[in-house]
Amino acid sequence: MSEQPPLAAAAAAGARASRDGAGPSSYYGQAVLKRPVWTWEIPVYFFLGGLAGASAGLAYVAGLRRNRRLERSAWAAAALAAAASPALLVSDLGRPERFLNMLRLFKVTSPMSVGSWVVAAMVPSSAVASADAWLGALPRLARVARPGAALAGLPMSTYTAVLLANTAIPAWHEARGTLPFLFAGGAAASAGAVAAAATPAADAGPARRLAIGGAAAELAAAALMERRLGELARPYREGAAGRLGRAGKALTAGGAALLAARGRRSRAAAIAGGLLVAGGALCARWSVFRAGFASASDPSFTVGPQRARIERGEARGGSRKAARSQAG
Repeated sequence: MSEQPPLAAAAAAGARASRDGAGPSSYYGQAVLKRPVWTWEIPVYFFLGGLAGASAGLAYVAGLRRNRRLERSAWAAAALAAAASPALLVSDLGRPERFLNMLRLFKVTSPMSVGSWVVAAMVPSSAVASADAWLGALPRLARVARPGAALAGLPMSTYTAVLLANTAIPAWHEARGTLPFLFAGGAAASAGAVAAAATPAADAGPARRLAIGGAAAELAAAALMERRLGELARPYREGAAGRLGRAGKALTAGGAALLAARGRRSRAAAIAGGLLVAGGALCARWSVFRAGFASASDPSFTVGPQRARIERGEARGGSRKAARSQAG
C-alpha cells in the first residue's frame, strides 16, 4: 500500500524530469489537454448532490427506527439539496433543454447519463418523502418514494467522482481508485453534520456518528489518494487547490472533534460542529475541482503517463519501441 503504482511512479519521475528541463514535455510547453469548461456551479453541485444522497439514506433509516425528528430534518436536507442540483446543472449548461436532452436515452456505461437519471429520480422522490414527513401529505405515494429516494441516494453520493475519473484529466483519472471513497466520505460527513445541526441533540445521535465516521473516512481517503498519486498529487497541494484542501481538512477535523466532544450536551456545539464539517466537505470538493484545472494545464502530467505506458508496451507504439530496444 505504501508503494506507488507503476504508472504513477513513472509519471511522477517524468514530471520531475520535465521541471528540470530533461523529461517529457509538449510542443513549446503548451498544454496537451484543454482545461475543463465547468464553472462554480459544478463543485457546489458535487457537494449538494452528495449531501442529498446521503441525507436520503439517513432519513430512511431514521424512519425505520421511528426517530421522527431526525427523519424530518434529514428528508428536508435531502429534498432541498436535490432540488438545487438540476438548477445548478442548468445554470452551468446555459440552457434548460440541454439537461433535458441528457434524459433522451439511458446509457449504463456513461456516468453522465446514469447521473442525469439519478438526479431526475431523486428530486421528486425526496420531495414527496419530505412532504409526508413534515405535513403528512401523499402518504401512499411516500411509501414508494422513501425507499426510492434512499436507493437513488447511493449513486447520487458518488457518481460525480466516477464522472471525474472517467475524464483524461490526470489528477482525476489517476485517482480513480480512491476518488469515489473520498466523495462517499464527504457525502456521509456533510449529511450527518447538517442533520446533527438541525435536530435536537437527544435525537441526533445517529447523525453525529455519521458525521464523525464520514469525516474520518474522508480524511483517510484524501491522505491515501495523495500518497498513491505521488508527484501527481502536486496539483492537490499547491495553489488554490492546496489552500482549499488544507482548509477543508482543518474544518472537517475540527468540526468532527467538536461534535464528538460537545455535540451530545450542547446544541450550540452541535450546530457549530455541523457547520464546520459541512464547510470542510465543500472545500474538499472545490479542492478536487481546482486540482483538475491545474493538472490539465501542466503537460508533464499528461506526457509522463503516456510515455510510461509505451515503455511497458501497453500503448500504441510500445511494440515498436520494445523491438528497437531488443535490436539494440
